[in-house]
Amino acid sequence: MKVSIGSDDLYPVAITLAEELKKRGFKVKSYGALETGRVEPWPDVAFSVATDVVERRADFGIVICYTGTGVSIAANKVKGIRAALCFDAESAKGARLWNDANVLAISGRLTTPHVGKEILEAWLSVNEPDRNELCNISKIMDK
Repeated sequence: MKVSIGSDDLYPVAITLAEELKKRGFKVKSYGALETGRVEPWPDVAFSVATDVVERRADFGIVICYTGTGVSIAANKVKGIRAALCFDAESAKGARLWNDANVLAISGRLTTPHVGKEILEAWLSVNEPDRNELCNISKIMDK
């Protein structure tokens, strides 16, 4: 499985998640500070990760900035992306299960490496979304 991960700075959670994904056998493509080692613009990071997901170079993406809000908004500007800003494991599980989220957004400031691993574990625990729930959502979104 392929994952694109990007962060605008070298937050401990970003480094930990990139390492954790590799340990779990994922093919990881890094963007932003995880690639260059220096602060990078969060909109560029989010766009790179989101583009990989919609062009199927990645099965899902992870984006990280100071609050997580900027990268989630920027990623969601890419058609076909459903980025969810998650602060805990239950919100990550729900984002995958009920919203078919394909990009996980995380706050580099608020998320510890330990909580980041819990979020990742919950995200990965969902093999496929609840199709009944998605049918209800699509009715609303089509209006």
